[in-house]
Amino acid sequence: MSSTGAQKAKRAPFVIPSLDGIRTVSFAMVFLAHAGMPYIPGGFGVTVFFFLSGYLITTLLRREGEDNGGINFKLFYLRRVLRILPPFYAVLGLALVLTLLGVLPRVGSWAPTTAQALHYANYWVVWHGWDGLLGGTGVYWSLAVEEHFYLLFPALYALFIKLRVAPRTQHAVLLGLCALVLLWRCHLVFNLNIIGDRTYVASDTRFDSMLFGCALAVWGNPVVDLPASDKPKPWEWLAVVAGVALLLVTFLFRDPAFRESARYSMQGIGLYPLFFVAVRYPKLLVTRFLNLKQVRFVGTLSYSLYLVHQVMIYVVESKAGEGVWQAALALALSFVLALGMYELIEKPCGKLRSRLSVSARRPAAQPAQ
Repeated sequence: MSSTGAQKAKRAPFVIPSLDGIRTVSFAMVFLAHAGMPYIPGGFGVTVFFFLSGYLITTLLRREGEDNGGINFKLFYLRRVLRILPPFYAVLGLALVLTLLGVLPRVGSWAPTTAQALHYANYWVVWHGWDGLLGGTGVYWSLAVEEHFYLLFPALYALFIKLRVAPRTQHAVLLGLCALVLLWRCHLVFNLNIIGDRTYVASDTRFDSMLFGCALAVWGNPVVDLPASDKPKPWEWLAVVAGVALLLVTFLFRDPAFRESARYSMQGIGLYPLFFVAVRYPKLLVTRFLNLKQVRFVGTLSYSLYLVHQVMIYVVESKAGEGVWQAALALALSFVLALGMYELIEKPCGKLRSRLSVSARRPAAQPAQ
């Protein structure tokens, strides 16, 4: 291979199969639930996003650590800023303009919007409730959870690298943290009788949804640790069946105390084998759909779609009421706006982020190309 060819191979984009397709399915659940479709577990769609974020971020940090022997925090946070904040503030600004124009309902105080802009919207909801948020921006609580996680987790992973913690031990530590979060939720629910937003949206009670994904990334990672294979082993199919059964229990058992204590842990455990198989075996009949070009493309728009869709639902319902065609119109408007943000905001920021990713993965002794 020529030196030019070797450089291109080194710089080839790192792609994890099925993740964009999973994003598409997750967004569909969230949208249908917000549009009023009964029996759709929209909250589970958010949990899937959390798991995926933990898995993806940890896999990228792991590759950087293996290449360079450590984590470049400056580049990590620059990449996160470029990925998250431009669409985040664009949609928040859109909702603010629509509110000032009277398209969305007026708010009595700008304090909730300030909380969203400063990334503590989830705890604002815990302290004050949902009233006062700009119409359609309730989803910002989940972005606050992820941003709080990004502030803390890279330091933990850097410590793993510095102390040369074995992958299996890292895995055990992360699952142990998941267990601690479960115990904390159980304390809130069963000892303090706190059920509802406190356990649903707070970072300290939802971090485990991301930590399960992190655990999959550090040991037995299907895209990093295991040889290529086209056919799952029987035990892997059994794990998938068990995971689906566990998820069904969390959907069917509606006791509030269970839902706000054990549900998130059980969903994290149930998602574990599903993600494993979806990532490792993208050509299976049951996973091929996730990797279709059109499905993957929707997944690339999923972040902007997630941010803007509820604003569009509010706009359409305020003018035309609720119904199937109104939901379809809101979805169409969401796609138009998401596509615009993708072309004008996400793609330019993505190119810069890719350069930063190359810089982060370049071994320290290697001069800049």
